Amino acid sequence: MSATPREHTRTYYLGKLATELEERGLTALLRSHPPALRISHPDTFMLAETVDCVPLSGGWFYRWSWGELVGLADEPALAAARIERVLAARP
Repeated sequence: MSATPREHTRTYYLGKLATELEERGLTALLRSHPPALRISHPDTFMLAETVDCVPLSGGWFYRWSWGELVGLADEPALAAARIERVLAARP
């Protein structure tokens, strides 16, 4: 079974976000179906979040597992900075 164009777009944007997160020292593992990133700090794997990517009326957006938007998929550096801040704020 081949991936749909929408899955390819999700994977593309998630790959860009993964690169930004890894440059910040975080671990980002791509889950293939449905495409999503499992993000954690390498020293604290217990603190992890899942982020996916969804198309909305204003374009493609990164979204937390609970449904809140992280940021525009066209701005992976900004989204990565927000994710980094959220993971750092957790005890």
